[in-house]
Amino acid sequence: MARKPSTPDAIQSVPSPAEAELRPAAETLFASELLALIENEKYDVPPGWKMSPRSVHTYICGGSAGSVEITPKYVGNSRLVEVAIATLVTDRALLLIGEPGTAKSWLSEHLTAAVNGDSSLVVQGTAGTTEEQVRYTWNYAMLIAQGPSHQALIKSPIYRAMEGGRIARFEEITRCASEVQDAMISLLSEKRISVPELEVEIPARKGFSIIATANTRDRGVNDMSAALKRRFNIIVLPTPKTLATEVEIVRKRVGELASNLQLKSELPPDEAIEKVVTIFRELRTGQTLDGKNKLKQPSGVLSTAEAISVLAGSMALAGSFGSGQVTDHDLASGIEGAIIKDEEKDSVTWQEYLTNVMKKRGADWRGLFNACSE
Repeated sequence: MARKPSTPDAIQSVPSPAEAELRPAAETLFASELLALIENEKYDVPPGWKMSPRSVHTYICGGSAGSVEITPKYVGNSRLVEVAIATLVTDRALLLIGEPGTAKSWLSEHLTAAVNGDSSLVVQGTAGTTEEQVRYTWNYAMLIAQGPSHQALIKSPIYRAMEGGRIARFEEITRCASEVQDAMISLLSEKRISVPELEVEIPARKGFSIIATANTRDRGVNDMSAALKRRFNIIVLPTPKTLATEVEIVRKRVGELASNLQLKSELPPDEAIEKVVTIFRELRTGQTLDGKNKLKQPSGVLSTAEAISVLAGSMALAGSFGSGQVTDHDLASGIEGAIIKDEEKDSVTWQEYLTNVMKKRGADWRGLFNACSE
């Protein structure tokens, strides 16, 4: 039976609100970097922004602000980030599209954190998202008792962004029904929101914009109309071009997750990270890295984000039930869970990969092959 700590120790061990958060917001996690960039600002700051476009770019891609090192949040094409930031300076909205796991949501969160210092104005697009969640709704108890009033009005994140001259995020916009997407057309065109019940119109203040994300795998769910697409400047985020780039991204994010979640395990060695990323890249593209062998592709999307999840899960296994060092058996459990989504199809694909590819890679892969085979 676990021994309870004494009262003084228990009081001293209570974490701060930020430390107690499972997933701190970007503006909380990187508050010191944002503050350093603001304090060392040398360029003009657009209306409603906390810092200049150049400083936002430094925050996203890395650099320095005075004596503070700014860690890169997005590893990829720097020019794409410049185009995204420049779009937000204009009156056009920004749409980030790409395969799952290409850091669309990650980039949108950090862009809003840098521009506004607040990334919490989010509409999460789903099949159940309604037009009221995009515009506004009511406190129906107050509405029945008092009639329409400003006190009874419940403002959506987009409403609050327009009112405050800030940036709102619309995640997975193509998962919403067409009528919900169409509600965005007038908001993006007229830059004002009408509340007929109160006979008022709220104009957007300078600094307002929207960053939307869309998954190319879900394009057929509710494809955006041409009219809505015209309201966005569209940027396609590619998957990492090289193995080395993807390994770097995975290593960085796994380290950040391990620190935030306080995983009681050592970070996986570089060889383990490279093996997981190699497996995922080959199955994702349907061929080995050398291009010599064609492979069946599993039904799931083996994205960079999935690789990060597998390695973080392996660390949790090693820390909770192992020696604190990630082993091949820890990796094998996570890899199989990520690959086999459809029992019939994916099991065959995985077994063929083990037999035809991994088994032939020699002694360096033998431990992982044996663990996966079991």
